[in-house]
Amino acid sequence: MTLATSIPNDIESADAPGVLELALGALGRDRVALASSFGAEDMVIVDMLASLVERPRVFTLDTGRLPQETYDLMDATRRRYGIDVEVYFPNAIDVQTMVLQRGLNLFYESIENRRDCCGVRKVEPLGRALATVDGWITGLRRDQIATRAGTPKIGLDTAHRGIWKVAPLADWDRERVWTYLRQHEVPYNALHDRGFASIGCAPCTRAIEPGEDERAGRWWWEEPAQRECGIHFDPLSGKMIPNEPKRRDAEVGAAASSF
Repeated sequence: MTLATSIPNDIESADAPGVLELALGALGRDRVALASSFGAEDMVIVDMLASLVERPRVFTLDTGRLPQETYDLMDATRRRYGIDVEVYFPNAIDVQTMVLQRGLNLFYESIENRRDCCGVRKVEPLGRALATVDGWITGLRRDQIATRAGTPKIGLDTAHRGIWKVAPLADWDRERVWTYLRQHEVPYNALHDRGFASIGCAPCTRAIEPGEDERAGRWWWEEPAQRECGIHFDPLSGKMIPNEPKRRDAEVGAAASSF
């Protein structure tokens, strides 16, 4: 069974555990992994994965500039779920060269500098992580910011070898995420209690003000449409990386109707 032949036509109406179960069943536990920054959505998915399969794969990108609270949650997740979080680091020589040439806080000086920093610290390590899987799971939600409004629950990641990209919480909102965390007593980043809605590197993240969107605290000195790091966003086109919905129709044939 392949994921392409397993996706039902009504996948967009499937619940989050159903989407995860489909991906795990088709790709196998060892060939699909959650890319986690230990945000609220990621912790929901960790909790769901742990209920579906023993020792699910979870990886994270340690940029070297993360808040201590994120490291604390990483350890709490290991203890709670018995998961060996796979940690990918940026290339040390690339970081050293970038910092020597442009300074530690280069990202405040221009969009180009900020994107280069994200490229070295996040995008390149992500590529190494994704080379080990046939599909990756993300915590993307359509209502987080306008650039994510078209996110499908399952699609093909055209930026990474055409592997599968799974967003089981695509149709969730912030309230639903927090309802789940509280009902299931899932650990979360302590910075959320201090007004941080979306958490990345410490110097590039702030608490949001009432009425601001959830991504307003990320790279707040830039225009909203530019506030993506390059993992899900192509800085050259200014758009989200294409994530072709559902499947290659030619491969699917008669899709299973399991939802």
